[in-house]
Amino acid sequence: MLKTKLHPSNKHRSRYDFDKLIQSYPRLKSFVKKNKYGDISIDFSDQKAVLSLNTALLKHFYKIDFWEIPQGYLCPPIPGRADYIHNIADLIRDENSALDTQIKCLDIGVGANCIYPIIGVVEYGWSFVGTDIDPIAIESANRIVRENEVLNEKVELRLQKNSKKIFDGVIKNDEYFDMVICNPPFHSSYEEANRGNKRKLTNLNKRKITKSSLNFGGKSNELWCEGGEKKFIGNMIDESKQYAKNCKWFTTLVSKKANLPLVYKKLKSVKPKQVKTIEMGQGNKISRIVAWKF
Repeated sequence: MLKTKLHPSNKHRSRYDFDKLIQSYPRLKSFVKKNKYGDISIDFSDQKAVLSLNTALLKHFYKIDFWEIPQGYLCPPIPGRADYIHNIADLIRDENSALDTQIKCLDIGVGANCIYPIIGVVEYGWSFVGTDIDPIAIESANRIVRENEVLNEKVELRLQKNSKKIFDGVIKNDEYFDMVICNPPFHSSYEEANRGNKRKLTNLNKRKITKSSLNFGGKSNELWCEGGEKKFIGNMIDESKQYAKNCKWFTTLVSKKANLPLVYKKLKSVKPKQVKTIEMGQGNKISRIVAWKF
């Protein structure tokens, strides 16, 4: 296991400088106030505040001119998404002393927010193909790409028409990717997602929350799927064997440590040449990337 803190290249290792963020995105100012500890911050249980913070971060650190997502769609924490990109950059760098800007990544479940391609393009100059089963998410991500010159010609979005498939129907026969990334749906049902969000809000507010409102948003396919993270990753591993010639490294986020033994067991069944696990930490939360290649 490696790395339990944010990656050294992550721009978000320090506390948020709200004065500078407000300069980049003045609308953030209305959400910034002192918390009960006397620190300048936002209310992370307020979805509008989180959206405003994300917009400010993308404008300030990544020079993104336009970033909007449809109401109710997932607004991901950017520091953790950036950590994934920097860690897979290390994975590539381990084999090549210089990072090639011609690296091509496949983002499974790109979402309406298009966050991984934004960070990968701006930080490393890579190109991306993002897939999603939701036409609205694809439309939203396409708009973000169109409205930001830095992303033009660097990001392509593809609709996955079969919700039971991961790679089938989106990877072309003669196509090659250096890296596959994936942040799979975490929960196995709406009820489980709702319970998890109540726990998160309770921790944020330091009091018991009985009514859930998703502060980071999220549609059903973004937050849960039948069988949850475990089933999704299992399907991804099964399909990856068929596309061994199309992709060098397959990687996925594994949020639940309890799922690791089953992930390793499934990987053993498809006989990859190499498996790596990279541990990541953000605050009190620890997750990990599992990577494999044939």
